[in-house]
Amino acid sequence: MELFQIIDWTDDLSTPIVPSSDTREDETMTDTRMTTTAGAPVADNQNSLTMGHPGPIALQDWQLIEKLAHQNRERIPERVVHAKGWGAFGTFTVTNDVTAYTRAAIFGAVGKTTDVLMRMSTVAGEMGAADAERDVRGFAIKFYTEEGNWDLVGNNTPVFFIRDPLKFPDFIHTQKRHPRTNLRSPTAMWDFWSLSPESLHQVTILFSDRGLPVAPQYMNGYGSHTYSFWNAAGERFWVKFHFKTMQGHRHWTNDEAAQVVARSRESFQEEFHGAIEKGDFPRWKMQVQIVPEAEIARFDFDPFDLTKVWPHALAPLIDVGVIELNRNPENYFAEIEQAAFSPSNMVPGIGASPDRMLQARIFSYADAHRYRLGTHYEALPVNAPKCPVHHYHKDGAMRFFGSTTGNADAYYEPNSFGGPKQDPSVAEPPLAVTGPMSRHDHRAGNDDYVQPRALFDLFDAGEKARLYANIAAAMGGVPREIVERQLAHFEKVHPDYAAGVRAALVATIAAE
Repeated sequence: MELFQIIDWTDDLSTPIVPSSDTREDETMTDTRMTTTAGAPVADNQNSLTMGHPGPIALQDWQLIEKLAHQNRERIPERVVHAKGWGAFGTFTVTNDVTAYTRAAIFGAVGKTTDVLMRMSTVAGEMGAADAERDVRGFAIKFYTEEGNWDLVGNNTPVFFIRDPLKFPDFIHTQKRHPRTNLRSPTAMWDFWSLSPESLHQVTILFSDRGLPVAPQYMNGYGSHTYSFWNAAGERFWVKFHFKTMQGHRHWTNDEAAQVVARSRESFQEEFHGAIEKGDFPRWKMQVQIVPEAEIARFDFDPFDLTKVWPHALAPLIDVGVIELNRNPENYFAEIEQAAFSPSNMVPGIGASPDRMLQARIFSYADAHRYRLGTHYEALPVNAPKCPVHHYHKDGAMRFFGSTTGNADAYYEPNSFGGPKQDPSVAEPPLAVTGPMSRHDHRAGNDDYVQPRALFDLFDAGEKARLYANIAAAMGGVPREIVERQLAHFEKVHPDYAAGVRAALVATIAAE
């Protein structure tokens, strides 16, 4: 039985994708003269300009100043989360007709292909962190559709640690470095988790076998959130996205991962990049769970809760298509480090939902990119849509492109100069909202134990033993009262869960 299968949160390859403004160096141009950034030819790139020999360097050595000044600015802020990542380009091909559920052009016909960029990442580690560390993995896809870019930003798990975005900064603080020691703090992690029972589902996944994949191509991806489809008739459907690896699942144990990290901190990049270079292109099957808007009451829990999955008995998986990655980036920084994904990038036929976490990410992701990359980050080649773009945004740092309206006089809206106009035909159907505005307690009346129990029951004896050992290893040095509080949560999931972790803790202490 495939792990998690019961609840399962449980090809045209001939045209490579290139940036919309191809700035790659032509490796055949070996006789090209070296220039400055302003285009002036360089006579000597070996020696600084000095006043005599020996003698001080002249301030007028503009070539030296340009090189040093540029080097000082070669790094941009790394992502606060998901800093360490691996990415590639490829295609999405529709294999099943879902036009009854969505008018999105990307799904317009069976056999249709769309260019994609995929980036996967660790969540907690910095840029220099080791790839083979136990962590949730980000799973982000940019679809370059004819009606604009659609970004699906999820993880390799179908749930998350929290359900309310007000707790996201607090949670991330526990995953980063302690302000005094500048070390990762297991105490902070388990203190937060033990005070947040909604984290149990994700914690169980994280410390299971799937918490340490061998490489990106051997893990599933999920949109995680609940999104919406809407069709040409204006009917809305709630939807969950799944991306099932077609390479099979492969995972390290903690001991195996330690040996990998001792050899290389870049094991994911080596395996992932190397596979594509060899023509062993990774593939994922895209599937969806769909529920008509009027039938959402079939769930006995909040279907928009990011800590919950949709049981397949209530929402079976429907095949949609296949993603294949078939081109590595030519320049990692330009095409992967500067790649910007945001749930706010939606296209007609795809919408949001009342998921609290999704609502916040719609703002926070784009805001992070504007800070990290600049106001016009979506005009960078890797982020630029492959369809025409017409908007009235003005000026700002790095405004390196011309008018998007077709007329310099049309720089506001409405105008009398033929500027772009709104298109009511792509309006999303209204979303019904009920109840007063207030700070609703997201923990009140919420059962945070039943779904982790269903997951735990799927594990065989070996999987459970490794789960216990992985948790015990991660609890080293954590104060006893925090450990006991967490064990009480495991007890509510299943008595064997708490007993197994407790025994593993005793064994770990004895081994020390």
